[in-house]
Amino acid sequence: MKNNIIHIEDLKRNFTMGNETVHALRGVSFDIEEGEFVTIMGSSGSGKSTLLNILGCLDQPSSGRYDINGVAVSSLNKNELAKIRNEKIGFIFQSYNLLPRTTALENVELPLLYNSSVKTQERKERALSALERVGLADRLHHTPSELSGGQQQRVAIARSLVNDPVVILADEATGNLDTRTSYEIMSVFQELNEQGKTIVFVTHEPDIANFSKRTIVLKDGNVLKDQYNNRVNHAANMLLAMPIED
Repeated sequence: MKNNIIHIEDLKRNFTMGNETVHALRGVSFDIEEGEFVTIMGSSGSGKSTLLNILGCLDQPSSGRYDINGVAVSSLNKNELAKIRNEKIGFIFQSYNLLPRTTALENVELPLLYNSSVKTQERKERALSALERVGLADRLHHTPSELSGGQQQRVAIARSLVNDPVVILADEATGNLDTRTSYEIMSVFQELNEQGKTIVFVTHEPDIANFSKRTIVLKDGNVLKDQYNNRVNHAANMLLAMPIED
C-alpha cells in the first residue's frame, strides 16, 4: 500500500477585499499517493494558484487540513515550514527563476546551500547527478543566457530534484515554451515519474494534462472533476511523430 504524500481535507481559503470576502477555495478534498503524476487544471479564478501556494507551504488555508508526507502543516512554525519547503518540496515555475550570472551547476546547487549537513563536494556531486538526469551534463558551466528556454527549464527541474523532495510542484512549467519543447519537458516529467517521483503539475492546457495519469479540475474554488486518464499520451512517442522543422 502506497503512502499518501498529500492529504487535503475540506480546505478553504478566503480573502477579504474591502467589504467583500472572496472564497478562493470552498472545501477542497483529495489525496495524492506516492508515485502519482497529477495535473491540476482550471481557468483563471478557479482557485488553482491559491491551492498551489498552499501545497507549497507558501500560504495557509483559512480552515481545513493539509498534511504533506504525514506531517500536519498547520502545526508547523515558520522555521519548520521553511525546512519543509526546502527539503520536501521541489518547485518549478513558468519563468524558470534562475540566477542570470550563475552557471547551470551553481543554480542547481542553490537549495543545498541552506542544508549545513551537505558539504561542498557532495553538493557538487548531487547537482551534477541532477543535471545528468535531465540530459544537461554537457551544459554545466553555461549561464541561463547561453541556454535555450527548454534547457533553462531542465536546469530548473534539476534544481527541484537536488534535495530529493517527496513531491515536485510545477506551476505552468511549459507556459513559455513552444509545442515541441513543451513535449520534451513533459517527457522529462514522465521519465521522473516512472522513476518514482510524485509530481503535481498545474496547467490550463488540456493537451499538457493528457501527459499525466490523473487530472483534478477546479472551478469556482471547488473540485469539479477528479479522474484518472485512461489514455495517457507518451511525450517521447509524440515527439517522434512530429515533423522535423527546417
